[in-house]
Amino acid sequence: MVKVVAIYTGQGLSDPLKKVFDKQLPHAKLINIIDDSIITEVVSEGKITAAVKKRLFQYYQNAVDMGADVILNTCSSVGEVVDIALPFIDIPIVKIDEAMAKEAIEHYGTIGVIATLPSTLEPTIRLIHKHAETGGKKIKIINGLAKGAYDALINGRPDLHDQIILETAVSLAKQVDAIVLAQGSMARMEKALYEHTGIPVLSSPTRGVCEIKRLLGESLHAEL
Repeated sequence: MVKVVAIYTGQGLSDPLKKVFDKQLPHAKLINIIDDSIITEVVSEGKITAAVKKRLFQYYQNAVDMGADVILNTCSSVGEVVDIALPFIDIPIVKIDEAMAKEAIEHYGTIGVIATLPSTLEPTIRLIHKHAETGGKKIKIINGLAKGAYDALINGRPDLHDQIILETAVSLAKQVDAIVLAQGSMARMEKALYEHTGIPVLSSPTRGVCEIKRLLGESLHAEL
């Protein structure tokens, strides 16, 4: 049985992501490491601090010690830490949003990125630009910061959170070819946003897990 260790910076995505694993990789053993102090620190400091990097490095090494075959970094706000850690970790680390970013630049020229926090929006935009440059693609990214949505959610107003995201998506749809959802927790809104905007909406959880599935398949093939 293959083992995947998922690193979370909050509680909200673990249950939805488990459903994706059950569908895409039903025979994998999924282990969750959740530290919701990380996103709190990133938001309050407005950056990835040295302490956050240190904790994430430790969690990646914990995953190796647990015998993981792959690590899944589930938080887009700290995805850039993966790039720093990869040379020091002996197993693959998959960024949950990387496959989504590659798909976006492959098929669309003007991309809207929706996030509820600048700390997630900005790394996602950088990730998309990085893959566009690597692939020689000319793209345009439109900022879709859903102002007030995060505050609504943490204050017990998920309905207002969803409404702000919907309004942001409808506004973006007039300017872009597709919408990228920077936070995996927004994947549950993918269908509704598509229905209201009429343009493609990309989310990360299923694409991230399918990337793990691809990596594990390649590894098995190499062993054979």
